[in-house]
Amino acid sequence: MQCTELPLPGLALLEPRTFGDARGSFFEVWNERTLAGVGISARFVQENQSRSARGVLRGLHYQKPQAQGKLVRVIAGRLFDVVVDLRRGAGHFGRWHGLTLSAESRQSLWVPAGFAHGFLVLSEFADVVYAVTDYYAPQSEHTLAWNDPGLGIAWPLADAGVAAPLVSPKDARGLALATAPAFD
Repeated sequence: MQCTELPLPGLALLEPRTFGDARGSFFEVWNERTLAGVGISARFVQENQSRSARGVLRGLHYQKPQAQGKLVRVIAGRLFDVVVDLRRGAGHFGRWHGLTLSAESRQSLWVPAGFAHGFLVLSEFADVVYAVTDYYAPQSEHTLAWNDPGLGIAWPLADAGVAAPLVSPKDARGLALATAPAFD
């Protein structure tokens, strides 16, 4: 497995080595020992799966104080995945990073605790699986505004074939970075 560090500290793209033949293919999604060797250590306690239609934007979600690290992987479709660093002491507070994840690439995105996470579906639909390092805690749940001008996220709406994304009422009420709870 290849681990590529991304521009925000702690964020990493995991690319599995795929073995294939006429029968199909096999690849390792997570190997605790291998990834501990590159500084990623996590114990997963819950795995979630979602399906979303083209043009759906989910996020930007995070939990505080019961923060979660997330291993995000697309098992069907394609999406634009975004994370925002909410760690005040990390030197990159408020910076975002976006990349395309797809079932075809088989890549996983490691998102450490302290980041908000969201995505925009670019294909007809997308199935996303994410393992998390702490349990879902509704009392700790927060949503950062996906369209906060202070963040300036360049969501590829044209690639999704929409003028405006479809968001949930909760996500439509997301907070601006300036007023959202952050991590020390």
